[in-house]
Amino acid sequence: MFVTHTLEPFYKSDSKVLILGSMPSVKSRELGFYYAHPRNRFWLTLEKVYNEKIKDDIKSKEEFLTKHKIALFDVIKSCYINSSSDTSIKDVTPNDLSEILKNSNIKVIFTTGNKAYTLYKKYLEKETNIKAIPLPSTSPANNKKGILELLVKEYSIIKKFTDN
Repeated sequence: MFVTHTLEPFYKSDSKVLILGSMPSVKSRELGFYYAHPRNRFWLTLEKVYNEKIKDDIKSKEEFLTKHKIALFDVIKSCYINSSSDTSIKDVTPNDLSEILKNSNIKVIFTTGNKAYTLYKKYLEKETNIKAIPLPSTSPANNKKGILELLVKEYSIIKKFTDN
């Protein structure tokens, strides 16, 4: 099915870190915010990285992101995709990151999952002149043994850029 990105980028003028996914999941598009699937471990991972509870509502998540100077968006503006499966993505049109980069203090870009990283390198890296740092997917589809501990370990690098 052809899908167009419906979520606004989340950032503030003092955001230092931009985290890019590939395309919002069906559940995220339905609920109107990033990483909204109840089994996605994005928010749980950030809770553990920052040792801070995040309530399960958009306002609380936005307050957390603002406090830690984290911006969220996705690499893809539109594509063909089956459900929320990154492996099915075809015919990508990338998002334009220039507004975020011009109106914030982004110093580093992270990507969540291999697809977001690959597409960022292919479509956006030459536009932004910022090399992305790939992080593992927090998707429920990434269900390796010990994945939460791995996610917390890998995502802890974000703190190096937000805690100063």
